[in-house]
Amino acid sequence: MNSVLPGQSQRVLSGMRPTGRLHLGHYHGVLKNWVELQNQYECFFFVADWHALTTHYDDPQVIEDSVWDMVVDWLAAGVDPQNATLFIQSRIMEHAELHLLLSMITPLGWLERVPSYKDQQARLHNKDLGTYGFLGYPLLQSADILIYRAGLVPVGDDQVAHVELTREVARRFNHLFGREPGYEDKAREAVKKMGKKAGKLYEQLRTSFLQKGDQEALEKARALLQGQKNVSLGDKERLFGYLEGGGKIILPEPQALLTTASKMPGLDGQKMSKSYGNTIGLREDPGEIEKKLKTMPTDPARVRRDDAGNPDICPVWPLHEVYSDDKTRKWVRQGCTSAGIGCLECKQPLVEAILVELEPVQRRARDFSKDPMLVKNIVSEGCRRAQEVAEETMEDVRESMGLAYH
Repeated sequence: MNSVLPGQSQRVLSGMRPTGRLHLGHYHGVLKNWVELQNQYECFFFVADWHALTTHYDDPQVIEDSVWDMVVDWLAAGVDPQNATLFIQSRIMEHAELHLLLSMITPLGWLERVPSYKDQQARLHNKDLGTYGFLGYPLLQSADILIYRAGLVPVGDDQVAHVELTREVARRFNHLFGREPGYEDKAREAVKKMGKKAGKLYEQLRTSFLQKGDQEALEKARALLQGQKNVSLGDKERLFGYLEGGGKIILPEPQALLTTASKMPGLDGQKMSKSYGNTIGLREDPGEIEKKLKTMPTDPARVRRDDAGNPDICPVWPLHEVYSDDKTRKWVRQGCTSAGIGCLECKQPLVEAILVELEPVQRRARDFSKDPMLVKNIVSEGCRRAQEVAEETMEDVRESMGLAYH
């Protein structure tokens, strides 16, 4: 049985670690995708400050300095608090509680085989990552996802293993702790919350499916549930399970929502990354951006203006593939290979395109920065909404694990 239920699969969960100022790589790799997703799904986007501590535990100041700046950048990029819930991970203590409870049932080998565990230890060899927190961070990610019963997690290919771990943990939890106590009574109570007319129709369709195997009745009942606005996600899951004669799945398994890998190149032709020192910041001064672009390296074989160049080995060309249209790229290739244009001429369209792209982002960032209380209120409201969902999940988790006694 597929445990990603129709009602649950519309919720998206994604987070970002606050470890410094955001740059164009973040914008193209994550934020533009979030802006699209918020119009299609119920989205929860969070500041992953606990996750930042797994690698920056010895420099917490950078986390504190980055939290609010990062939220401002999200808002400036077009993430809309009317369409998405924005919150800070450490404000929702249920993340830590679920992480702890899941750690009781998660085999050590599952964490040690996560590909990024050894990869990051090797890549960040200058940091001591032999900590319990670093080993357990994929399980904290699982708790982040499962606490909201998110059905979809936007990831690149390199993060699919994390979602698969989450699915395994959810499966193991559901197997160990089974059907929710008092499930049928709770399902009947949930039917009442649908209202008299919708509740009666649901019961008729359910009976038709269970007694006659009527698939059309099943689909109609699912559509009816999907449209219920006054029924909580937990109750919806009860009703989806009740509809088919099964039980509520306490922690539904999420699916990976594969996103196109960001091809945002840095100033040296490698992927844009703080660790490479090749970034253009979202709020960087336009004069500094222009200076960086005009002084970035080009084809090493093109020493003089009248030397012919090769765009395919020039670090500037990948930026043209992101920012320039076909006509401009054709002009660059022809001019470079014939020495018809110089490197500064080649770079000018990039300077213009990047500054045009960043102008509205920087303008909105200035506006939000002038009103820090507005930003804090947006996050406070997001935390309140996230807290309600997380607490509902934890009530079910505690009850299923025998921890609901008083």
